[in-house]
Amino acid sequence: MGLLAGLVGAGLALDRAFPPDLSRLEHTARLVTDRAGRPLSALPAPGGIWRLPTTSADVPPHLVALLVAAEDARFAWHPGVDPLAVGRAAFQWLRAGHVISGGSTLAMQVARLLEPRPRNLRSKAIEAFRALQLQARLGRQGVLDAWLTLAPMGGNLEGIRAGALAWFGRDARNLDPAESALLVAIPRRPEALRPDRHPAAARAARDALLLVRAARAPDITAADRTLLAGDVPRARQPMPALAPHLSREADRAGEGRTTLDAPLQRALEALLSEARAGLPPRVSTAAVVADLRRREIRALVGGAWGDETRAGAMDLTRAVRSPGSTLKPLLYALSFEAGLARPDTLLEDAPARFGAYAPENFDHGFAGRVTVAQALRRSLNLPAVAMLDRLGPLRFASALKRLGAVPRLPAGAEPTLPLALGGVGLTLRELLTLMAPLGDAGRAGALHWQANAPAPPPAPALDARAAAEVAAILTRPFPDGGPAGVAWKTGTSWGGRDSWALGFDAAHLVGIWVGRPDGTPMVVHTGGATGTGLALPLLARAFTLLPAAPRPSRERDRTPAQVARAPQDRLRLLFPVPDTEIAGGEVLLRAAGGRRPLSFLVDGAPLPGIPARRDALWGPREPGFYRVTVLDADGEAASVSVRVR
Repeated sequence: MGLLAGLVGAGLALDRAFPPDLSRLEHTARLVTDRAGRPLSALPAPGGIWRLPTTSADVPPHLVALLVAAEDARFAWHPGVDPLAVGRAAFQWLRAGHVISGGSTLAMQVARLLEPRPRNLRSKAIEAFRALQLQARLGRQGVLDAWLTLAPMGGNLEGIRAGALAWFGRDARNLDPAESALLVAIPRRPEALRPDRHPAAARAARDALLLVRAARAPDITAADRTLLAGDVPRARQPMPALAPHLSREADRAGEGRTTLDAPLQRALEALLSEARAGLPPRVSTAAVVADLRRREIRALVGGAWGDETRAGAMDLTRAVRSPGSTLKPLLYALSFEAGLARPDTLLEDAPARFGAYAPENFDHGFAGRVTVAQALRRSLNLPAVAMLDRLGPLRFASALKRLGAVPRLPAGAEPTLPLALGGVGLTLRELLTLMAPLGDAGRAGALHWQANAPAPPPAPALDARAAAEVAAILTRPFPDGGPAGVAWKTGTSWGGRDSWALGFDAAHLVGIWVGRPDGTPMVVHTGGATGTGLALPLLARAFTLLPAAPRPSRERDRTPAQVARAPQDRLRLLFPVPDTEIAGGEVLLRAAGGRRPLSFLVDGAPLPGIPARRDALWGPREPGFYRVTVLDADGEAASVSVRVR
């Protein structure tokens, strides 16, 4: 008993005096995933090593079963060193005069991977001691996870997850038994069994593992061995490299899982890459797609990653730029909320001075008397500046902050009237944060991408009716075609430095930026360096990548009294119904449900009517497609598309 206690004490003393070096397990590559756990980007460990942390939960059960059967059949009971295997190896060595089998356990292999040494008896003894230490410190599960993380896969690849991505182009969880067998076989001779350089040897090693060792692994059947033992991969796949800008942001924040959607991210990157091919060399693009209700970013392209001429390493969704006219919708919504105007309020678009400030329209012309709805759709400058003069620049700047974006002004400067036309610094992410309340019943909340640390839910910050009226004005067809039911606004900063297009439908929020990363003016001959010419076509194409937005469910936006309404009390259009064709003449629009007063709009322009009534007359002026909308006192909206023949 005393001898046993002495041995244990000596072992503990040696363990404290000579602790194992676990730094290789600590210095690993990072894998950033989308919201479903699919790989987005892999970032290498120091030295360019692809060593991804891996646990048994990251691999299929049949791989673990095969690994134990092939490498350490008594793994479940020995303390890190298998005395039966060691005894067998020693007997074979003495009998044959050379090494027949090594007797290494998984713990001994991990010890060798952590601290490589020359292959001799002294090294074997040290590995045995380290194996006992590792299994005592990490436990069996820890040893298994260490092997899955450190196993060499050829070249600069280490671990099962890195091997699965490089040799099969997919996550380790999805490996079939034959693929698992190859990854278990490669670590025996990593360079000699690389399938891209020695495919025949790699296949033979894999098949031997399946045919000889798999009898001990019940999860791998004879049918698996017959059907799945096909060819091995002949080329190494590139490591995942989607969303490079956001992936590095996630890595800096210590987050591995994002809210992105990998297929959508891939499609958006391809769309913007194709668009950049038609732009001048130093012009870049950036885009963000978010879930309107949750404010979760689903796809983000920060720029032309890898293209130094376009400053590809910069995340241009975070670049502070002038927003041009993209703040006008929010300006009018705040004016509606304050009772300063309605969509049918008449404004003058004519030369005017505001002290020393004399704004002009983009085309240097003037439209005369227009409604607010017309002024916003045509993005006229004079009416917007006049409205800001009535609302107050300080009040507007305070509202921007309340809705989630702190306006950046020159040091010591106060908010002034140029705010209406983009005289402030904001980012693409911030502009989408400001646009979102217009499509979400006035609820404000910041965009976020961290799946494991969700942001607080959006909260009411803007009058729902005012938001819905502006959304109705902005909902119109794209000039060159695109999905219906999208509200959009473009913007161009002074000198054509920035081209913007922002839009939303019932479920999605999308923003596009086109410009030069250095902030100098663009020189673009086709379509002009404007939001309409450059960014809007990309916005329309981005919406084609998204699933059709369902008719919005407003349950989460309602008060308890509104939720309690019976279905027949919900706001809806009785006439016209969707896809109605009208022959012309005066049409009586009729609605049911909702809380009065009701407002009827056609393409965002309000119709005259009596607020207490549930109908209004409309006389279409010419054939074409129109969008009819009804709004109630709670900001609820119902819309349909009609055609006038």
